[in-house]
Amino acid sequence: MSRLLERGWLAACRLGDAALAGAHRIGSTAALPWPQEGQASVELVGVGSLGTVGEQTPVPIASLTKVMTAYVVLRAHPLGPEDAGPTVRIDRAAAEESGSAIESVVPVEEGQQYPLRQLLEFMLIPSGNNIARLLARWTAGSEAAFVRRMNAAASDLGMTRSAFTGSCGMDIGNVSTAADLLTLAGAVMRDEVFRAIVSTPSVPLPGGQGEGRTTNRLLGQYGVVGLKTGTSTPAGGNVLWAAYADVGGVRRLVLGAVLAQRTGRSPVRARAAVWAHTRRLVMAVQRAAPDGFAVPRPCPLPEPALAAAVAPAAARPGFAGGFPSPPLPETLRGREPAAGRWAVLEELPQDSRSSNAGGAPCSSNAGEAEYAGRSAAGRT
Repeated sequence: MSRLLERGWLAACRLGDAALAGAHRIGSTAALPWPQEGQASVELVGVGSLGTVGEQTPVPIASLTKVMTAYVVLRAHPLGPEDAGPTVRIDRAAAEESGSAIESVVPVEEGQQYPLRQLLEFMLIPSGNNIARLLARWTAGSEAAFVRRMNAAASDLGMTRSAFTGSCGMDIGNVSTAADLLTLAGAVMRDEVFRAIVSTPSVPLPGGQGEGRTTNRLLGQYGVVGLKTGTSTPAGGNVLWAAYADVGGVRRLVLGAVLAQRTGRSPVRARAAVWAHTRRLVMAVQRAAPDGFAVPRPCPLPEPALAAAVAPAAARPGFAGGFPSPPLPETLRGREPAAGRWAVLEELPQDSRSSNAGGAPCSSNAGEAEYAGRSAAGRT
């Protein structure tokens, strides 16, 4: 009899565990088209995780490193929404590096002076490595000192599986995980200047040398308003993205990361793979948003109230802690948003929706041809 009771107790425990696991899946994980390789994570800000796939071991992140660089710079030199910031002089190293043919750079000359905000644009939009290193030296006196600040910031944020050895991402010692990068994205996206920069499609290059275009190919599509890309042979293709989705009548911010696509392959193939997978994830989020996510029903706070409830107090401008609601829908494509404003949603075309509505991983090759032809000249 005691054995029978024990079996019944164990069966009840298993049922309870299954019910708890099922409730967790319903509450925090959507059936998204996850990539088969590397790692990925998606989070609905103010609600919780929509899922994480792949072993969360630190991997090289290439130019996604610049998101941490911007975070550290803006903590040291916070800017208001309309502030250009202090003037920074171009040093000899940044000028000499601008002639490099093996990395992503912005052409500058020694002795030129630019406001901090413009240099942040040069670093985050066309992904200028020489500008990232310049800002590191300007902020901390040397890149080594700046890297120490980067690692201290990662520790403060609880990014326990991240480490930084440089400010731009060329060094394979810059490593992180998809989950850690969403932590960073959630912190830095509270800064209004950062949000405005990463939602901007292009920036005029110095000396009338044309436009430095964003490396984010989905910007202005499917609600995407940022963030950053990173590609190299060791790191493969990597994207950290932010988009707005309507969830339960509330427009919420969604953050996502796709890492380590086609590592060890050519950057062309890596970029093609990561953009194909990222696009499917973003489209799936938008398609499922109205009724596919379990949002706590008891009167969800509007975005300004949510920001006040969850954000740490901050006396400095910039890191105010909130995620403001975007303005009324208008397309971003073809023009730059006004400074300090969110780029807003563009409706998902009915004929472009993915046929993969389930949660099964997508084929690694599907959709890559769409991007491969446009990748050869792309930056990270």
